[in-house]
Amino acid sequence: MSKKLIAVFTMLFLLVSCNFPISQQAEPTSLFNQPAQTLTALFASYPTQTPGESQQVLPSATTAPDSSTPVSPTLEETSTIQQMERSAQHVMAKYLSKKPVMDGDWGDWKQNTIAYPAYYIVYGLKDWDDDSDLEASFILGWDESFLYVGVKVKDEEYVQNASGELLFKGDSVELLIDTDLQGDFSSTSLNGDDFQLGFSPGKGTTSGKREAYLWFPAERQGSISDQVDVVSISTLGLYRVEIRIPWSVLQITPHEGMRLGFVFSVSDNDDATAIVQQSLVSNIASRKLTDPTTWGELILD
Repeated sequence: MSKKLIAVFTMLFLLVSCNFPISQQAEPTSLFNQPAQTLTALFASYPTQTPGESQQVLPSATTAPDSSTPVSPTLEETSTIQQMERSAQHVMAKYLSKKPVMDGDWGDWKQNTIAYPAYYIVYGLKDWDDDSDLEASFILGWDESFLYVGVKVKDEEYVQNASGELLFKGDSVELLIDTDLQGDFSSTSLNGDDFQLGFSPGKGTTSGKREAYLWFPAERQGSISDQVDVVSISTLGLYRVEIRIPWSVLQITPHEGMRLGFVFSVSDNDDATAIVQQSLVSNIASRKLTDPTTWGELILD
């Protein structure tokens, strides 16, 4: 074969081989290896939701709440409720895991409580001589069944010749209790949850007939001596009383942290020939019987 023919065949072979697959550029193994393929370009190729299509609207700060859904109080509202407190004295009733012995002497449970004085003369200043004439202190305790009150009274002469609804016209103890403090916090008059209770340490002497009486609520006025325990003892110039009040009398169920409107007072009569309230001392200087906003607070601790 001549050299010219060999040269011609060589040129034809080279021209045809340029279109064989082996010489083609390899496909990219990833979308991100493609030239000019950016993230924007990739996601722009997917369909997006257009206006008018159904979609869930999440609540925002400007979205009005559904009126059918209960709305919890805000922190500010809750704080306001929690800050509703009487300005007068707050006293604590300590929880008693062991029931006190009702013998008139608070010695078996005093160490578990706090003693509070009652020396404000809220009635009958002209008939009050000095602290030996009338001054008192008290302690408070509670359990699931009872409110306990321990009382010590300095009184140079014990006189109690009254009974029933008049027992306050003699040496006696009085409690004012508001069982719905938050419910009617601003009410300046008595209603069905405000209690006035009186306790006689004994008619004639502290060994005489002891009584408990309820003046308010007015619709329940009457003796509660069959429900409340009153025990008393006395020495020269001093008498002591222990009182055990069932929570059922106050128509409430106690719990730790419960707050009640509260005033403790002691009446005095030094005239053995008369049935009269000569003076009244209290733990609350602002005490007004018919205005619960002047009372203090009792907290079950």
